[in-house]
Amino acid sequence: MQFPLRNVFQTWSLTELLRGLVLTGGYFFRRKFTIQYPEEKTPKSPRFRGLHALRRYSNGEERCIACKLCEAVCPALAITIESEERRDGTRRTIRYDIDLFKCIYCGFCEEACPVDSIVLTGIDEYHFETGESGVVSKLDLLSLGDRYESDIAEARTQDAPYR
Repeated sequence: MQFPLRNVFQTWSLTELLRGLVLTGGYFFRRKFTIQYPEEKTPKSPRFRGLHALRRYSNGEERCIACKLCEAVCPALAITIESEERRDGTRRTIRYDIDLFKCIYCGFCEEACPVDSIVLTGIDEYHFETGESGVVSKLDLLSLGDRYESDIAEARTQDAPYR
């Protein structure tokens, strides 16, 4: 077996290594694009999928009609819904839990909801104190929806032409 002289030269002269060092050196002296995270934040799309929230109608009544479509469409089986019928014949949820440790933030629950009740907000900074706090209850979801309703409505308005 014969080795061409060119291959032997490239092997022992480390031309690939030198080309890589030249490329790295070129980037070494360029201006850096570092964001100082807690003080500076990058812009987010109105379609960003963060923490969940349950919305209410303008009269204060919760939107969820307990159709359980979001529970059925969830690929991670992270949503648990229990419902009961009211005196006026409508169904409402008595339990709406989302296990955020299971959730993959796909947005299928949001797309399946016929009354735009469950939404994924732009909140991306949240943490858990204990393992049980990874399950967000109906009251927590409603309070998130109440607190961030103006942000949710603004994101919906910006996204409306694309829906």
